[in-house]
Amino acid sequence: MSASRVSNVSFHVSNLLDKMTSSDKDFRFMAINDLMLELQKDSVKLDEDSEKKVVPMVLRLLEDKNGEVQNLAARCLAPLVSKVKEPQVETMVDTLCSNMTSDKEPLRDISSMGLKMVIAELPLSSSGLSLTVSMCKKIASQLIAALEKLEDVSLQLEALDILSDMLGRLSGVLVSFHSSLLSTLLLQLTSPRMAVRKRSILALGHLVPCCSPALFSQLTEHLMTELDKHPPTSMARTYIQCLATISHQGGHQVGEHLEKLIPMVVRFICVEDDELVEYCFQAFEAFIRRCPMEMSPHIPTVTRLCLKFMTFDPNYNYDEEEEEEEEDSMDIEDGLEEDSNEEYSDDDDMSWKVRRSSIKCLEALMETRRDLLHSFYSSICPALLARFKEREDNVRADVFTAFSTLLRQTRAASNRGGLGVASEPTASREEKEQQEEEEEPGVVMLKRQVPLIVKALHRQLKEKSIKQRHCCFTLLTDLSHTAPGALETHIPALVPGIIFSLTDRSTMRIDALSFFHVLLLSHPAQVFQPHMRVLLPPVVSCVEDSFYKITSEALLVVQQLVRVMRAPAQSTMASGIDPAAFVRQVFPIILERLKATDIDQEVKERAISCTGHLMCHLGDHLGAELPGVLALFLERMRNEITRLTAVRTITLISASPLKIDLTSILPGTLSVLGSFLRKNQRALKLATLACLTALVKHHAADIEPAAVELVLSELPALVDESDMHVSQVSISLLTSMSRACSSSVAKICSSVLPGVFSLVHSPLLQGGALAAILDFLQALVQSKTSNLGYSQFVKSLTDPFHTSQSSLLHKQSYQSVARCVAALASSCPSQTTATVAGLLHEVKNPGSPESARVLALLCLGEVGRSGSLGASEDVQEVILEAISSSNEEVKTAASCALGSMVVGSLDDCLPLLLKEISSQPRRQYLLLHSLKEVISACPASGLSPHVEAIWTLLFQYCESDEEGTRNLVAECLGKLTLLKAAQLLPRLRQQLTAGSPLTRSTVLTAVKFTIVDQPAAIDALLRDCMGDFLKMLQDEDINVRRVSLGMFNSAVHNKPSLIRGLLATVLPHLYRETRIRKDLIREVEMGPFKHSVDEGLDLRKAAFEVMYSLLDGSLEGLDLLLFLDHVEEGLKDHYDIRMLTFLMLARLASLCPAAVLQRLDRLIEPLKATCTTKVKAGSVKQEFEKQEELRHSAMRAVAALLAVPGVERSPSVTDFANLIRTNAEMASIYQSVQGGNGGGQGPVESMDIS
Repeated sequence: MSASRVSNVSFHVSNLLDKMTSSDKDFRFMAINDLMLELQKDSVKLDEDSEKKVVPMVLRLLEDKNGEVQNLAARCLAPLVSKVKEPQVETMVDTLCSNMTSDKEPLRDISSMGLKMVIAELPLSSSGLSLTVSMCKKIASQLIAALEKLEDVSLQLEALDILSDMLGRLSGVLVSFHSSLLSTLLLQLTSPRMAVRKRSILALGHLVPCCSPALFSQLTEHLMTELDKHPPTSMARTYIQCLATISHQGGHQVGEHLEKLIPMVVRFICVEDDELVEYCFQAFEAFIRRCPMEMSPHIPTVTRLCLKFMTFDPNYNYDEEEEEEEEDSMDIEDGLEEDSNEEYSDDDDMSWKVRRSSIKCLEALMETRRDLLHSFYSSICPALLARFKEREDNVRADVFTAFSTLLRQTRAASNRGGLGVASEPTASREEKEQQEEEEEPGVVMLKRQVPLIVKALHRQLKEKSIKQRHCCFTLLTDLSHTAPGALETHIPALVPGIIFSLTDRSTMRIDALSFFHVLLLSHPAQVFQPHMRVLLPPVVSCVEDSFYKITSEALLVVQQLVRVMRAPAQSTMASGIDPAAFVRQVFPIILERLKATDIDQEVKERAISCTGHLMCHLGDHLGAELPGVLALFLERMRNEITRLTAVRTITLISASPLKIDLTSILPGTLSVLGSFLRKNQRALKLATLACLTALVKHHAADIEPAAVELVLSELPALVDESDMHVSQVSISLLTSMSRACSSSVAKICSSVLPGVFSLVHSPLLQGGALAAILDFLQALVQSKTSNLGYSQFVKSLTDPFHTSQSSLLHKQSYQSVARCVAALASSCPSQTTATVAGLLHEVKNPGSPESARVLALLCLGEVGRSGSLGASEDVQEVILEAISSSNEEVKTAASCALGSMVVGSLDDCLPLLLKEISSQPRRQYLLLHSLKEVISACPASGLSPHVEAIWTLLFQYCESDEEGTRNLVAECLGKLTLLKAAQLLPRLRQQLTAGSPLTRSTVLTAVKFTIVDQPAAIDALLRDCMGDFLKMLQDEDINVRRVSLGMFNSAVHNKPSLIRGLLATVLPHLYRETRIRKDLIREVEMGPFKHSVDEGLDLRKAAFEVMYSLLDGSLEGLDLLLFLDHVEEGLKDHYDIRMLTFLMLARLASLCPAAVLQRLDRLIEPLKATCTTKVKAGSVKQEFEKQEELRHSAMRAVAALLAVPGVERSPSVTDFANLIRTNAEMASIYQSVQGGNGGGQGPVESMDIS
């Protein structure tokens, strides 16, 4: 800052200080206000002289006679802290602490407020840390002294407030004071004043997260000792509440004390004092949330107590209410049921707190222990359902929240990605039973409870209480998401409640509409048809509402009701309203919203979409209105805000089975769509291509050639490997044009075809894009108007493989071109013979380049796959001869070609292949590749007669010396087993006991190939056998154990359900393989050097890979603390394993932060060791690179740990974070793993330490 700038600030401050001494309170107020505004500017800095004047003056104004001036002076201290040097801050703190003990109460109050302001602004950065430490120590010593003045209660309360604020923000810098603070606070717990005890508990809660384990144990032991003395009820409440608070705040440390704590809390829960019982349940909740696994032995006890006390309501008789419910009809009139709680209310009744705390404890249990889900349905679920009748609104809301937690956990366990539509009502009982068998057991158990849920809720949906109805709709929405279709038979019971809220003049309509929309999406349309007459009027009324949110939700519902109207009726009288009447009621209202331009964006888009669905499904009832609406859509397409929605809607209408006449807008639409293809908005481009495809497919006769030309001119730029999906959709459009608009073929061939051929040779082409190109080429070659014939197409595709540039072509392009040639040949059968002859000549010709021979072989295979070659002996001879070639690429291509050819002529060619495998040991590996292709590609029905021969042959090579051959045999066995699982899987199982180690490893690898990521018929059989296969983890042979770990990993990754029930028995054997075994490490002499070879490394690496996979779908079955013990060992292992465990640690930090916090101090040490290790000077370059990779990977794990809430309370983590921040090299690595943004937060600032 320039000298003149400093001078100006000093002059301005000096003027303000003069005004602060004015006798006029308004002058003083304005002066201190102006000073505060100045200090809040980043650019303002005070010189030393100004500091010495400003600080005393602000402190002096704390004693001002005017209260407003005092308050403003206290607020001014906050920005002043960052503007003055340490001596002035010290002056501020000394004065404020001194004022705290003043006899003047106003001064004491305002100084207390000022001290809180100063504490909140003390810097946390490295540059200001020394100031913060010294000030905190000074304040802490003063507060401890103030707390010892037992006669002044108000001073104690203020001191405890300030201490809580300081510990909450700066506990880490007060480590040296922790012991004295603990002693002082424990003394305050015995105060006769309840307010002092409660604030002491709050301060202890802020102290424990950063205190040492020894100090935490001291605090816990003290509380247990006091509770053992059978204190009075009021003191017992204090100690139990303190126990709940410290368990919640520093809960990961409480795990080792649970065995003593639980019986003690159980003892006090039996005392007849509502508040004490509430605190006991709060303690249980904290134990469960912070130490879920350690609580396992005590869960039955806690659950039993929760179920007992959740019904604790001694002042109310629920039996009378149940009798009334039985007498009343389901459709009770609004107003008949009056709120009669007042009759039973009692101001002194605290029993609701007991019920609420016990329910919250159950909710915590369900949130943290999903592995116990099935037992929850048998124990907790019925009890929660029975409490839906709870009389206290707040407690009832907690009951609903707890039940929603159960539903969410069920949904997470069943891995449902979103809403699924239930089976149609016409499904047979057998089909429904089969569906039930395939469902997650939790969902099945939930469906059995649905009648009880609906019975408990349907009356409450018509209560006056908005909060109560909101809870009901939230719960029912969760139920529909978790078990789609479960409410199918209960729709009649729910409809009155939905209508009641839809006709309410409150925001409840949003909740009702939102639930109704989910209900429509997740249930068959037919079940709503009988109720359309009563449902439609209130929904239409909501569409007309002035509040945009209600209108928007109502339009979504109407869109689904259109589907209901178009669905086939279950009976002739099923529908309560005919389609024509529906259109008459709905269309004018929607049209009004569609025409409006001064409405919310969301309403505009949903009005367009809703009208589109109405036209698509019921457009035959619109008659003369159609052209006007279509014109509106065209107008909306020209509007930048609504164009994407309008394009999607036109797509829907153009594909309508009603064949809506679009001639009035077709020219304009095509013109606008053509312009959209030039836009950079990808979503708009894809929607436009889909819309054009639909128009060409369904309305080609109405499209003018000129309009097609306009669109075609935009397409060449879109066929490019930079965006394969856009290319695929563009080619699909071209295919439709080739078939529907014959006049466009010539233009397509001249303008787009070169780009398509270029794409065929791209290494990125595969999947859907390749399939689109095959379809496109077939459409062109079948077109009689094409100026390019079959031979020209083939030549254009294959020419690049005959040039000197062929070496630049990627392997993938060989496969793509071969499939294109085969597709062309299948479209022109008359050309197949000549094509095959040319390909054979290419393969035989010694002068042909290698690339041309490889391509010719692959083409022969793809042509043969279609069965066009039959059992051609010439082709077989040429391919078998090529397999013996000295060229590796030619041999591989011949192997693929032979497999493809056998697929096309299975009965004729497979015996030859099996004979060759037996008789040609030197070509065996390549021939097995051919067999693998056959097994993978052939349907089970075709391969069935040959299964036994193949199986017998494969088992002859199970013990091959070549691991590659054994792996190929295993893959063939696995894929073969998938075809006839019931017969072949038991035979694989038998080989585990009969075979040699090599056979066992081959069998286990084969099992790995039977575990696919999609549902398969073999899954149920595998579930029964998996235990036997996993017993191989105990095999004596190290290779068998390694292979069984690979199979285990495949099961965990692809089908977690196969191993969930076996984890308890399998995990000990898995963990055993993570240990370093000295007997597997041997020394090898390499000249003058000795080199250690660890033969157990691959085994340990495989075990850690399984552990990493377990984090995805099997977390509930793990004892996380035991798991973390083995992760900790992995952090000190070999380079490969450390890299893997760093990833695991980062994943664990996000999945189960509570468990990570419990092991934090032990986990941080190996990370710190990795980050600070230096490579010896003179080491090779690879050593430096490996160490850099390790440090970056370790720092990613550190960054993940620093993001865990509460991690900043660990002294070891704080020390390491400070080390990272002060070390330039480590700080640079930390910033790079955070995303490379140099302006980001540092490792300490990124932690939540405010």
